[in-house]
Amino acid sequence: MSWLQIKIPVSPEQADAFEDLLLEAGCAAVTFQDAEDTPIFEPDLGTTPLWQSTVVTGLFSAEHDLETTLSHIRARAPELLPAGQAVPHIHAEILEDKDWERAWMDMYHPMQFGQRLWVCPSWREVPDPQAVNLLLDPGLAFGTGTHPTTALCLEWLDATELKGLQVIDYGCGSGILGIAALLLGAQKVLAVDIDPQALLATRDNLQRNQLDDACLTTYLPPEVPECQADLLIANILAGPLIQLEPVFSKLLKPGGKLLLSGLLDHQADEIQQAYTANFDLDAVATKDNWIRITAQRR
Repeated sequence: MSWLQIKIPVSPEQADAFEDLLLEAGCAAVTFQDAEDTPIFEPDLGTTPLWQSTVVTGLFSAEHDLETTLSHIRARAPELLPAGQAVPHIHAEILEDKDWERAWMDMYHPMQFGQRLWVCPSWREVPDPQAVNLLLDPGLAFGTGTHPTTALCLEWLDATELKGLQVIDYGCGSGILGIAALLLGAQKVLAVDIDPQALLATRDNLQRNQLDDACLTTYLPPEVPECQADLLIANILAGPLIQLEPVFSKLLKPGGKLLLSGLLDHQADEIQQAYTANFDLDAVATKDNWIRITAQRR
């Protein structure tokens, strides 16, 4: 079926009111988009940050009368704006019917990381059956290999001897890094995430790769057992990485390796400063302004 799409550029302060207006007009879904390609990095916990130029988009079923809907929005919009402010330009368009699932699937293709490792969407044929092939379904949890931080971690794992290691994947998301470690020779992975959906996605991807359930266990952070891992991976944000340094120090055995990412290049100094007391730090690796920090537990 076709859809009607209505876009309204607003300030962050007006976004919620215009979201309510679109819902009042009968839209099926509302999204917020950046109008000027301005990134937002590391929002505060519990917040939903918006861009200074935000586009509120409402998606309506084709049965809606477009002119009636636009008239309603234009009549109500002035009530939501400061006195004297002009009603923003309202853009409306018809979205033709499309196989959205197929279009989404076509976005993903096999990707190689290092010498041995490939990450392949489960619906595509693997390019090299003799390689280490990680089958992955992109879903609700972060981690497909397309982001530079994930790529940096996968390349490091491919180049590192992992045979028999006990690994912690902290902030596991889709499970891509922990499962890659298993396929590359690790013996056991503890996968940790604050999002229960991520833990489900990790277990689904473990089964997709036909790995034994016993080789990976999932935990919410308060449930993580005391252990002395050989390798700890954390591809998350700078703030949590700094706060978690004491936790990571306890979870790694002396001589254990640490792999951190999810970081922008300007955050390297504060991360290194937080970890220098208990870790010997390696040189920073960079990809597209994102970085990877590796270290060894003293």
